[in-house]
Amino acid sequence: MPKKVLIQLDCDPQPSTFDAIVAVDAGVDVLLRHGGVTVENVVPLVHGGMFTRGGGDLASTAIFIGGADVAAAERVAAKVRSAFFGPVRLGVLVDPSGANTTAAAAVVAVGRHGAIAKGVATPTRAVVLGGTGPVGQRVARLLAGQGAHVTVVSRSRDRAEAVTRRLQETAGVAASALETVEHQGGCLADSAFARVIAAADVIVAAGSAGTVLLDAAGRRAAVNARVLIDLNAVPPSGIEGVSAGDKARSDGAAVVYGALGVGGTKMKIHKAALGRIFTKTDAFLDAEELLAIGAELEASR
Repeated sequence: MPKKVLIQLDCDPQPSTFDAIVAVDAGVDVLLRHGGVTVENVVPLVHGGMFTRGGGDLASTAIFIGGADVAAAERVAAKVRSAFFGPVRLGVLVDPSGANTTAAAAVVAVGRHGAIAKGVATPTRAVVLGGTGPVGQRVARLLAGQGAHVTVVSRSRDRAEAVTRRLQETAGVAASALETVEHQGGCLADSAFARVIAAADVIVAAGSAGTVLLDAAGRRAAVNARVLIDLNAVPPSGIEGVSAGDKARSDGAAVVYGALGVGGTKMKIHKAALGRIFTKTDAFLDAEELLAIGAELEASR
């Protein structure tokens, strides 16, 4: 049996050590790390993996695409996909900035508590704070794909509306956009933001590190929330009162998760996905496929 070789294609100048360590822990034998990968230079790297092994041995080579610039990584992923032909292809995992695995883990956590209602007249109402960032966009996409009505919240209405347009154009799912303000987490009494928070069944904070997106007043306004998830691990909390280590902690009528509470599921999805791309050469794992893996892991608990 040939050794498992993972080709790590990172759009940053230095490839991620985090992604490298996870790959080693997942059982990769040989890790080929490439930084500064672009659409202009990626094809020879892909061809090098495609043409050195044949037949069943080809499944022992796979590709991981990462980097802090999610848009750049997605362009590279599209270029990688276009380099394949016929049966000559490699399994691919796309997870820039951990955005896809983190978003998938967050949605798994939401589903764990029956907070996503499917096939009903009144859909789940979900709010994604910091919804224009890499993780927030994917959380919104996955929740909308599950049938939830999603409101993407940002300090910039233009950016929020751009995200909702992109969700419609690329994923065929509808979402609403909302602008918040720089005042106590944006939760002013009688504001549109306060009304959206009050109606929400699910609230996910996916903003930048150390930014409070839902303060104490916002928490009090969230009277219908069943699940609150804060994906920020750096103090202060993105949702006031939620700590990084919270995992399904009861808080009134809701359960709350912090970044580390979701992180265990994220790591399981990441490692399982790495295993998957070494078993199927036609595997191309993006956010939706990673959510499906998360659902499989959840069902087997």
